[in-house]
Amino acid sequence: MTDAGSRHLLGLADLDDASFHQLLERADALDAAPPPPSLTGRTVANLFFEPSTRTRASFELAATRLGAHVLNLDIPRSSTSKGETLVDTVRALQAMQVDTFVVRHRDDGILRAAVSALGNHAPSFVNAGEGRSEHPTQGLIDALAVQRRFGDCAGLRIAIIGDIAHSRVARSSAIALSRLGAEVCVAGPVSLLPDAPFQGARLADGFDDAISGAMVVMMLRVQRERMAAGGAPDDAAYHAEWGLTRARLARAAKGAVVMHPGPFNRGVEIASDVADGPDSMILDQVALGVPVRMAVLEWVANR
Repeated sequence: MTDAGSRHLLGLADLDDASFHQLLERADALDAAPPPPSLTGRTVANLFFEPSTRTRASFELAATRLGAHVLNLDIPRSSTSKGETLVDTVRALQAMQVDTFVVRHRDDGILRAAVSALGNHAPSFVNAGEGRSEHPTQGLIDALAVQRRFGDCAGLRIAIIGDIAHSRVARSSAIALSRLGAEVCVAGPVSLLPDAPFQGARLADGFDDAISGAMVVMMLRVQRERMAAGGAPDDAAYHAEWGLTRARLARAAKGAVVMHPGPFNRGVEIASDVADGPDSMILDQVALGVPVRMAVLEWVANR
């Protein structure tokens, strides 16, 4: 059962430095050794109001490997399709002894609103991707992946390139990587840049400025589902100007690596020979999803 004082992970900016580093260290340890069943007797509900493969699967695997019961709510067949609010759904499931809610939602701010509405009776919430605002566990994954690869991240140049305006991953990863001391810059087409200043990163002056001297190049998908009809760029034109090819990657620092939070579109934001190449860390990011999310589920449970 949950009670007053439940712990949440709604955004990385909410974490103090001790908790931030604790989560990275715990994830690293959980990846190195079989996890103990630390969540035995607890129930984790995955409420995904948007499609997901990597995040949803890794949260389910994480909870299962820690010994928790897992409920994957079929959103299209749930009472939310009849107009039930997220708060009322949570209250109903909480009455069935659900302890932690992992939520992905299209609306910015909905998790903080739910926590506020539930007050002292709020269960633990984990943000699994919310609107355009944040995707905190992906930010932790990217930070751990870079830290493992390079050790000391102080002064490390990292470029995040693509659809910055609609990317919650870009926001969380910039926060996480800058907290490790990396120098993060973002770049993308003018139509896909945010209106407001970007926390944890500087805005580069185009692709060449962003990639020059970068040791990490993180590409982002064009998020067509968040754009008005007809507002997305043409695939071929986008790849010609903003796609990461081997020729463009050669402008980065020697030994640079390539990242992408997925899913990625081959031949649009990234060429296949780059995504599958020796410099790619894309599958390393996927593999770290389970231990990072195990660490987060433990952390919210041990309030």
